Amino acid sequence: MEYIDYYKILEVNREATAAEIKKAYRRLARKYHPDLNPNDKSAKSRFQQINEAHEVLSDPEKRKKYDQYGPEWKHAEEYGKPGYQQSTGRPHGAADEGQWYTGASGDQDFSDFFTSMFGSGFSGGRGRKMKFRGNDYRAELHLDLKEVYTTHQRTLNVDGKNIRITIPAGVDNGQTIKIPGYGSPGINGGPNGDLFITFFVENHPKVKREGNDLFVTAWIGLYTAVLGGEAVIETFDGHVKIKIKPGTQSGARIKLKGKGFPVYKKEQEFGDMIVTLMVRVPENLTAREKELFKELSKMQPHGT
Repeated sequence: MEYIDYYKILEVNREATAAEIKKAYRRLARKYHPDLNPNDKSAKSRFQQINEAHEVLSDPEKRKKYDQYGPEWKHAEEYGKPGYQQSTGRPHGAADEGQWYTGASGDQDFSDFFTSMFGSGFSGGRGRKMKFRGNDYRAELHLDLKEVYTTHQRTLNVDGKNIRITIPAGVDNGQTIKIPGYGSPGINGGPNGDLFITFFVENHPKVKREGNDLFVTAWIGLYTAVLGGEAVIETFDGHVKIKIKPGTQSGARIKLKGKGFPVYKKEQEFGDMIVTLMVRVPENLTAREKELFKELSKMQPHGT
């Protein structure tokens, strides 16, 4: 008899636990169920193989015999008895078992099978069609930082259908949201799957986001840094004037409270905006300006 590797069929190793075998069985049985693969003629055969492999490996006694005797595990008790023909792989006089993959339950109704495996999500009983939940859809949506600063609506085309969704302000890069019931339709009246959308938020050329805080750089003139004054900062909801203290050093930071990014799904809550001030040294000075700077440098201690 040809050796059938049940472990290979279930895609597990020989040391797999009972829980791992059960998990693999559920995954593969669902994947190859004939009702879900009407155009795949090999699905039924593959499904029966999976069913048979699970019947053996999920039973501790059968698994033990299978591990010890391989394809002869069904006739393990016949070893050592008179009349056993080891070369045939079956007891002497036994009828031909026919095709090896007949399924653990023969012609068992698939609805019955899935009811026992997945529970009340499927309708049981012979002659009744199985209800099966639709597959989930997964989509990606690429946005820029300014777009996710405010709550807005967007229309997506999923599986040929236009779906209008609301994108909450403050959604994060890599975040995934679920829209229930917008996946693949269920089978035989089963529930629809869900739609999962992952957001990819592109960086802004002038603004860096860290959580709910925004970081920007503002350039100020030398005279403003020395004497003090004002600077205008651009934010996503308008311009803000800030005061510059006299003697401000390049690299100094100013925090604008509540001018950062909106907190996801929390109305009127915002992070902060951190402004880094950089002093721009004047270029192309006139002869008079250079002379004045020289005079100023002489007035400072050690020429600083």
